[in-house]
Amino acid sequence: MWSSKGTTSPGPVPGKCRGGIMCATTTTALSRMARSLTRAMTAPPWWPSWWAWGASSPAWTEASWACVSASAAASLCLPTWAMAASAWVRRLGPWQGMQETSRQKQGPQGQKPDAQRGRGTHPRSHCICSAGCIAAAGLIPPDATLYFDVVLLDVWNKADTVQVSTLLRPPHCPRMVQDSDFVRYHYNGTLLDGTAFDTSYSSGGTYDTYVGSGWLIKGMDQGLLGMCPGERRKIIIPPFLAYGEKGYGTVIPAHASLVFHVLLIDVHNPKDTVQLETLELPPGCVRRAVAGDFMRYHYNGSLMDGTLFDSSYSRNHTYNTYVGQGYIIPGMDQGLQGACVGERRRITIPPHLAYGENGTGDKIPGSAVLVFDVHVIDFHNPADPVEVTTLSRPPEPCNETAKPGDFVRYHYNCSLLDGTRLFSSHDYEVPQEATLGANKVIEGLDKGLQGMCVGERRQLVVPPHLAHGESGARGVPGSAVLLFEVELVSREEGLPAGYLFVWHEDPPANLFEDLDLNKDGEVPPEEFSTFIKAQVSEGKGRLMPGQDPEKIIGDMFQNQDRNQDGKITAEELKLKSDEDQERVHEEL
Repeated sequence: MWSSKGTTSPGPVPGKCRGGIMCATTTTALSRMARSLTRAMTAPPWWPSWWAWGASSPAWTEASWACVSASAAASLCLPTWAMAASAWVRRLGPWQGMQETSRQKQGPQGQKPDAQRGRGTHPRSHCICSAGCIAAAGLIPPDATLYFDVVLLDVWNKADTVQVSTLLRPPHCPRMVQDSDFVRYHYNGTLLDGTAFDTSYSSGGTYDTYVGSGWLIKGMDQGLLGMCPGERRKIIIPPFLAYGEKGYGTVIPAHASLVFHVLLIDVHNPKDTVQLETLELPPGCVRRAVAGDFMRYHYNGSLMDGTLFDSSYSRNHTYNTYVGQGYIIPGMDQGLQGACVGERRRITIPPHLAYGENGTGDKIPGSAVLVFDVHVIDFHNPADPVEVTTLSRPPEPCNETAKPGDFVRYHYNCSLLDGTRLFSSHDYEVPQEATLGANKVIEGLDKGLQGMCVGERRQLVVPPHLAHGESGARGVPGSAVLLFEVELVSREEGLPAGYLFVWHEDPPANLFEDLDLNKDGEVPPEEFSTFIKAQVSEGKGRLMPGQDPEKIIGDMFQNQDRNQDGKITAEELKLKSDEDQERVHEEL
């Protein structure tokens, strides 16, 4: 043990003890006990107010020790110690002091070696002292055996540092806490004996603060350094790195060691920018998103500790927005630029580029770092044309290509840019038919088919403003970019705009006589239809391709029956060329 100056005890004094071996042992035990007691009683904050009769002075400690070391009988010293102990017990209730057991291996000055000294509540220990002694102020009878029941509540040394134990460390650590970082964490705070004094969990929110900037006690500033988001730590802080000799309020006594169990939720620095991590990059990325593009993407949004706060997958619908135009939080505006179609990337956004100190809703707290795992489905620009790529051309020379008015037959496969299959003409085992320029197919496909040779294969990328627009169509999402693979199977030359039938050469000189098959001076629908079909079958003329011949012939008759009486007369019959005064093509 030690005196008030830290000198080690020389042991019992021979020749001055009336109790023989027992007395010598008792003298040693009592002297040790006295020194422990006086050290405790003369340490702040007890001695200034409790030892008014003079025992508060460190000199009293020296005197009490000298009572034994200067050949004084132990029995003569006992009254002094007993009075001190009695006064101290009345003040403190159960005596709190240092554990004393001769069976425990001790290091220098009665301390356990550093490797054996723990930080926590120690089990109770018992000290029994006996001697032939004089009664002490009526409190301790002569020849009494003294029994002390001791509970060690705290222990520390001036050489102690902050002790950090990692309880759980996540496998992925995006960054570690450094000085000047801003952290959000949960904690449970206890004394070394397990007495709880505070917890963040009861407040309904994390404790948010800067590290290394004087906002925390020094020990916590040190204990948080190097932590990863999601990590759990046990941090033991000696009192001189905590609240010292003053303590804090009524919950943290003076000279108390503190134990914190900490869960780090997230960390960022006010200087942080958006952090990007490419998780999957598809091969052949020829275009990257820029400001002004319109993008469709899926995402999972979580806090830094992995707590999910939102997901587009749960709604089974992409998030659609312009990039770099201020429609989304600044960090996402930045994080989406440069992405490829089909790319998966992780975007980590500090709070000053997200929802700031206030957060939003009940799922994103203030000062929260946000992590988005994004899958880019497609993007386009409102100024984009149809993107045409020739996959193959027929081996023979191609002198004529498809143009507006032509009737074409083609096979196609249609999908989204992420590979989702939508439609295919192969499912119907017959080619698709269309008259180009007649608004029979979406505008982008119509443009993409123009200029093709029969037998040619093309890939067409059609932006939504040339496809099904923001509303989409059955099976097609709104604002979707469409990918077509088309093959032109056949082409029939079309008719000029507004024409239903043309002759390959000049029309008959006596057209009405040729139409009036029974020579009665009028042409009913039956005679008109018989004449036109004969012209087509003989190769003298052709109808508009891709339409029902009966319907076309019926429309032609209606155009010539100007008084709508069900027959055409010579006065009513006129060629379109006569009406338009154009001789390029003649039409009925």
